[in-house]
Amino acid sequence: MRNYPIRIEGNLDPSVSRGLWLVKWLLAIPHYVVLAFLWLAFGVLSIVAFFAILFTGRYPRPIFTFTTGVLRWSWRVAFYAYGVLGTDRYPPFTLDDVPDYPARLHVDYPPQLSRGLVLVKWLLAVPHLLVATILLGGGTYLSYHIGDSAWSFEGGGLIGLLVLIAGFTLLFTGRYPRDLFDLVVGLNRWVCRVAGYFLLMTDEYPPFRLDTGSGRGEDERQIDSTDSPRPTATLEHGQPDPAPVVLARPLAPSPATPTAHRWTAGRVISVVAGAVLVLAGMVALPAGGTALWFDQAGRDSGGYVSTDLQQFSSPGYALTTEAGALRFDGPGWVMNRVLGEVRLTGTSATDAPLFIGIAADRDVSAYLSTVEHSVVSRLAGRRVEPVYRQYAGQAPAQLPSDEQFWVASTAGTGTQTLDWRPRAGDWSVVVLNADGSRAVQADLAVGATLPWLDDLAYSLIGLGLIFLLAGALLISLALRTSHRGTVPPSAPLPDAHAGAAR
Repeated sequence: MRNYPIRIEGNLDPSVSRGLWLVKWLLAIPHYVVLAFLWLAFGVLSIVAFFAILFTGRYPRPIFTFTTGVLRWSWRVAFYAYGVLGTDRYPPFTLDDVPDYPARLHVDYPPQLSRGLVLVKWLLAVPHLLVATILLGGGTYLSYHIGDSAWSFEGGGLIGLLVLIAGFTLLFTGRYPRDLFDLVVGLNRWVCRVAGYFLLMTDEYPPFRLDTGSGRGEDERQIDSTDSPRPTATLEHGQPDPAPVVLARPLAPSPATPTAHRWTAGRVISVVAGAVLVLAGMVALPAGGTALWFDQAGRDSGGYVSTDLQQFSSPGYALTTEAGALRFDGPGWVMNRVLGEVRLTGTSATDAPLFIGIAADRDVSAYLSTVEHSVVSRLAGRRVEPVYRQYAGQAPAQLPSDEQFWVASTAGTGTQTLDWRPRAGDWSVVVLNADGSRAVQADLAVGATLPWLDDLAYSLIGLGLIFLLAGALLISLALRTSHRGTVPPSAPLPDAHAGAAR
């Protein structure tokens, strides 16, 4: 299957430097940065192409030109850097084909694609992805490739190992083994074919075959196979012209090719900026929706967003948060706006009445300095078992409700609720049995009113919609201007002898 629609070419530079490959990671950084944004736009445009194929059966040509250009750019960088190390010639910053560069990539534009196949290509590609996993060393390569990252052709595994061997061979001998080069290019060719199929650029299933070599003959054969037969001009007396005229183009009109859609720097910047905005909108909208759900449905009857009840215990006389666990800095109005009111809810797991109090760290430290107690880092454990530090001591000198340093407290049997408006300072929460008895066990939950939550939700939703609309506008403008720049179909070339015959 030499005439597969996705073809790569790589010509080994005979004068590859011995040691330049050691610093190519640094030299290629500008390309990696640009490719990161290009692949981001690639992902967004692939979604557009998916729906276009699903509803029309066609891959939009401006998008096809862009995605082909990103693949081509990535292949050039991979060939220069650690995908092949096949040349020292610095890759050009362009989506267009550069005929004299040693690494080239071509993808035939499909005039029609299957509407149904677009839904299952990811499934049909699984065997190839599994083979690629074995050949290329697994998850790193495939995760980068499937995630539309700029490193698509530069994963580790077999390719990385072979290129490393080639690099050290270059370093010590000054020569790149030809057979090794052909194998590395063949592995990259396999991945390019799978990538193009997986990314909806063709319906032709990739062959399960490793085609090694530079690929120059592959493209030449493809061109020859699509050229029209060479016509022979006829003179007036019916004798064939001894020197037949060879036309440079096919006789039949040919449609505009994807390369006719010119992606200038301005259009590329526009589509990349649009893709960034679309992705930002796709992040902001769900985040805003989640915040709105918490604000509308995640509050309890008192209007608090709370954690679930979690059991805490201490073998001693008290349970407290560690110093600084409740630390608030800044003006009071800021804390009122950020947290609002804080609510502590607790239920004793024993028959003893429960006491919950909040006080300054220094007062709590002095009160518990001689008391046997346990310290927990936080009361909101998020289903993680709490970790305690135990301190030896004795019983409190007096009942907790008799102390005067509490800024807020509650005590009694059943479920206890403590509401407190935070203010600047370092505070601790202390839980004891109200009767001063030993072994504290309680189910505790923490909540806050979070008055900013609704504002955040509506702001994120609004920004998400703005980002999506602005991004869609930038992308559509880039695609439309690219489409307007399409070169019209080429007309048939006139027969040089036809005029003379007439």
